Amino acid sequence: MRRPAIVLAIAIGAAALPVWGAVFLARDQALEAAFPKGTTVERRAEFLTDDQVARARGLAGPGVPVTSALVTRYVGRDASGAIVGTAYFDSHRVRTLEETIMVLVDPKGRVGRIEILAFGEPPEYLPKRGWLDQFLGRPLDDEMSVKRGIHGITGATLSSQSVTDAVRRVLALHAVLG
Repeated sequence: MRRPAIVLAIAIGAAALPVWGAVFLARDQALEAAFPKGTTVERRAEFLTDDQVARARGLAGPGVPVTSALVTRYVGRDASGAIVGTAYFDSHRVRTLEETIMVLVDPKGRVGRIEILAFGEPPEYLPKRGWLDQFLGRPLDDEMSVKRGIHGITGATLSSQSVTDAVRRVLALHAVLG
């Protein structure tokens, strides 16, 4: 007879635990928001050579992992066929939970847009729009680093570092793929 009481106590205790995590945009919604109306978006899955992976790692910088040779990107073209941007989705661990962001790279290789699609950590660690906007127009250079050209987030150091690393990784992959 004690078993139902224990099961009930565990269920009540589990229900009292905080539940975090939010999905803000689906991939298709993010792509629709990223590209102007009338843009044709082509999904490309590309396999990097070992040399390309090494080059991407070098460009991304120390401590920024480039772990996969498979890169999926979404190339947007206007009616004339000109590239208007390339979108990449990057999923990574922040502290103990996952985050997925979309980075749109403009034709000049600079950040054109950044969106957080899903965030598993507690909401107080979620980067705000104003903080994300500091990436807009930036190329991959030495200034794209927390404590240099990118301001950190007080109380959410890991969030600011993980987004910065993801943007560096995306821009490095974009440079390698051309």
